[in-house]
Formats: sequence, C-alpha cells, structure tokens
Amino acid sequence: MELDQLKKEQAISQLFTQNGVLSRLNDVYMAFHERREALGLSNPGTVENIAKEVQRDVFLNNLSFSGLRADLTKAFGVAPLFQVSHALSMGSQAQPPYSYGVLYGSPKVFLQANLDNELQFSGRFNWRWTSALVSKTSVQLTSQGNMMSLENDYTGADFSASLKAVNPSLLDGGITGMVMASYLQSVTPNLSLGLDAFWSRPAMAYPPDLNVSYAARYKTPEWMACGQIVPERGIEASYWKKLSEKVETGINVNLAFAGLGPAGPMGPMAKEGSVTIGAKYDFRTSIFRAQVDNSGKVGCLLEKRIAPPIQLTFSGEIDHKQNAAKLGLAVSIEAADQEVMEQQESAAAAASDPIPF
Repeated sequence: MELDQLKKEQAISQLFTQNGVLSRLNDVYMAFHERREALGLSNPGTVENIAKEVQRDVFLNNLSFSGLRADLTKAFGVAPLFQVSHALSMGSQAQPPYSYGVLYGSPKVFLQANLDNELQFSGRFNWRWTSALVSKTSVQLTSQGNMMSLENDYTGADFSASLKAVNPSLLDGGITGMVMASYLQSVTPNLSLGLDAFWSRPAMAYPPDLNVSYAARYKTPEWMACGQIVPERGIEASYWKKLSEKVETGINVNLAFAGLGPAGPMGPMAKEGSVTIGAKYDFRTSIFRAQVDNSGKVGCLLEKRIAPPIQLTFSGEIDHKQNAAKLGLAVSIEAADQEVMEQQESAAAAASDPIPF
C-alpha cells in the first residue's frame, strides 16, 4: 500500500519536472509565492468588518438599548464551552420580555439557540472544516417571517474571502433571494484592498439587481482609515484614532444618493449624508462610550464591573430633532463553579484553533 502511494507521488513529481509547460508554470508560482511571503503580509480581516474599530469598538450602534434588562448566564464548561442563559426585559419594544438561550462551542463546532416567550426561534450552527475554512448557518423563525442564511468564510494568510446566501430558493423556476460575495487582500503590511458584490432578486417577477462596492483600509498601531464606494449609490468612510492606552475615538461619514432630486428626472440626484463622532474611555473596572451625529442625536453607554460575576450597564440617548429620549439599565450576572473557573485558566494557556463564532 505504501509502495503504491510512493509510486503515485513520484509520477506526479515527474509530471511537473519533465513537462516543460507545467514546469515553467510551477516555477512562476513558486517565485510568486516566495515574494509574497517575503512581504510579511498579515490577514486584513473581512470587508464586513472593515471598520470594526469604529463601528463595533467605539460606537453604540449594537450596544444601546432602552428599558430594564437582566441577563443571567450559567457556565457548565469551558473546553468545550457550554452556557445556558436567561434574559428578562421590560419597557423595550426591541427585546422580548423573556428569552432562553443555549450556547455550545469547541474548536470544531459552534451552536447557539434562542427561544423567547412568543416561541420565536433563532439559531446558529458553524462548522470548521480546516483552520482556514468555516461554514456558517443561521435560522430565524418568527411571526413576521422566516429567514435562513448560508455562509462560507475562508481566512488566508494575507486575504479573506466570503460567500453568503440569504433565503436562497429555486421553487419559483429560478434563483431568488440574496447572494453576497466579498474579498479583501493585503497589498502592503498596512494597506488592504477589496471588493464586495451584492446580488438580489426577491421574486421571479422582478429583475435581478447587482451592486458592487470597492473597499480600502489602511491600519497602523495608532490609527486606521477605511472607505467603501458603491458607484452611483454612495460613499462611506471611517477614521479611528488611539489617543492613549485608555482612550479611542472614531468618526464615520456616509453619503448616499437617494434617487430623484427636487428638479425631477432632468435634475441632479438627491443626496443624503450623515456624520457620527464617538469616543471610548476604558477604565480599570468600567468602559464609557459616547457619540453624537449631525441629526442632533446624542448617546452614551456606561459598563461597570462591580464584582467579577456582576456587571451594570447604563444606556442613554437624546434625539433633539424628534424631541425624544431613551434610558436603559441592565444587570448581567455570570455564574460558574470553581471547577469551570479552573478549566478557563487552563484553556487560556492551551494553544488551539479558536471557536468558529
């Protein structure tokens, strides 16, 4: 058996060395690969998270809330990760009064499921094929409608590629749904360039629509600048600056072309723009975020760790243009046995592939 395998490898090697065309192509590829490694390029992240330092770390877009909220989480294991959570909410239109969640994660698989008091279900299933390739599946079953997405992410040494489909279907006699593809490549140790394509067709009665955007990102240890442009649709740019070890700031500018202007079809396109400025202060046991935009909306968020398992969060927002205000207060309690805490310390020291979140 080993002899047959050795003969196959020798035959393949002879094919590349004795064939002139294949040998030349192999030499060109190896030379290109060596020069590419000599540049010392790193993975640039994804197009979806191209402005993560601003949108996710500094701004409040995914963190602000209103009403009262309590999150209770119980950890039963760390390697693999296994958690059960209960979320209670009151006075919020975005959050259900009660939801139950289960989470399981290992270097190979990630599972998450949530069920609220109205029996609305959401779930995620991710599978790591290799250290670079991860498949992701998510499902939402609600009274307003159902949604399913299928995604494949490939993380190379100096590039990232992604292919995602949302509600794909062939039942109408053709392909309907939404398909997104993106690619981001490091060009220098600081500069990366990429593109993102979005194809959609809600039904066969409508023609398909394709939008392609182009992205660029420049990152240093102290600051980051990035931008995306969609021809005839809009432009978005972000800038992040690390002022000190504990202070970060960011700005986002968005200009969208919104169809017909006041002059009608013969006039120029109407334009809508927004500017948001935010800052983040990281203290020893708390994190404070604040932001303001050109529409007169001011928001802040304070996260305070009063004990290792207990965290308090205060959220506030004032909309001067709409003359409205929102307030939110949340308490999060994370419980774990002593054995689980010891597992967490040992798991942090062990080197392995991360959980495919």
